[in-house]
Amino acid sequence: MFKRAALTLSMLSLSIAPAFAHLDPAEHGSLLAGVSHPLFGVDHILAMVAVGLWAALLGGRALWQVPAAFVGTMALGFAAAVAGAPLPFVEPVILASVVVIGLAAAVALKVPTSAGMAMVGFFAFFHGHAHGGELGEAGALSFGIGFAISTALLHAAGVGIGLGIGRFFGSDTGRLVTRIAGGATALGGLWLALGA
Repeated sequence: MFKRAALTLSMLSLSIAPAFAHLDPAEHGSLLAGVSHPLFGVDHILAMVAVGLWAALLGGRALWQVPAAFVGTMALGFAAAVAGAPLPFVEPVILASVVVIGLAAAVALKVPTSAGMAMVGFFAFFHGHAHGGELGEAGALSFGIGFAISTALLHAAGVGIGLGIGRFFGSDTGRLVTRIAGGATALGGLWLALGA
């Protein structure tokens, strides 16, 4: 049991890309700058993987509808920021998203798919607004497409980890390990919020 848990945590840590500096849109293009953007912030990575973990625990249509709601609503938040619409508390809500979605996975919060979509959608609007506020010299459309692709891939990684853990450990133990991964995400969010 301990060996399997250690292996799973190792696989989880390897699945998260290391943070690196944003790519320069003038040198690499706006699309690649957008793809790299979510990978720069640990808070973004944790929240997006947590969405996938929770979606895997919810199962059924939630496997794709919850992540899709995040990406779609994130695009709306991005558009609002590009249009110059102010949004208060962006960074605190992003940090809260890591904790709340991580906790939803940790307790295997069972809600209707529509409620899960609404919950992650709320937080996604703030994530999108943050991306739009950090657009810089990048072209909005290609940058937005880039970070939407990257976000969807992070969600897919979370879903894949959740489903893979279930297959590796079996149904009940797999759900427990996935919940532990969600709890670790929430703790990571608390660590970031407390100024790590």
